[in-house]
Amino acid sequence: MLVVISLSNPYYHHWRQRLNHHRLRFGSSLSAISGAKRPMVTTTSSSSSSSSSSGAFTTIKERATFEREIKKSKFIAIAGSISDERSAQSFLSEVRDPRATHNCWAYKVGDHYRSNDDGEPSGTAGKPIYSAIVSSGIDRVMVVVIRYFGGIKLGTGGLVRAYGGVTAECLKNAPTCLVKSKVTDYFLTLMLYFTGFQLHISFSLKLM
Repeated sequence: MLVVISLSNPYYHHWRQRLNHHRLRFGSSLSAISGAKRPMVTTTSSSSSSSSSSGAFTTIKERATFEREIKKSKFIAIAGSISDERSAQSFLSEVRDPRATHNCWAYKVGDHYRSNDDGEPSGTAGKPIYSAIVSSGIDRVMVVVIRYFGGIKLGTGGLVRAYGGVTAECLKNAPTCLVKSKVTDYFLTLMLYFTGFQLHISFSLKLM
């Protein structure tokens, strides 16, 4: 921290004691300062990796696919990294198959999420896909599960297990990366005023 002080008052020693009194209060307020942070990506070996560091999250490095046949129905799960709702819609448009019976999906970006059953009974497709995403510990990801109906109905329980199961396997095998917050410089100029006394302080600090 660089501190530059200019004093303009003959009663310097008188005000110095008052400055020392306020210094602790001033220092404690710095912890409340926050700002934008730029991401730094590092590789991690497990899709379930997590970090206790503030602002860190695990996402997938590249698109992943998993396919399974269940009672003659073919389920294909495709996972991709997204950053917001717009990129999620773009990913969906790219991977969905209009020839398929269903294109069900879910995504998660921080606390924001959405899911869609695409014609399957309510709560049997989109919700289990989302639950599998949450269980994986992966964030900023979308999973689209394409189903080609094989003629045998699975029932609500069978559908939940099918959609949730292929999603979990897809994310389990997906290569992941840990995105951490990068140290950023913050600059602030404060002017503290006392009666008959003016103090100028300039400083820079680094926050994680």
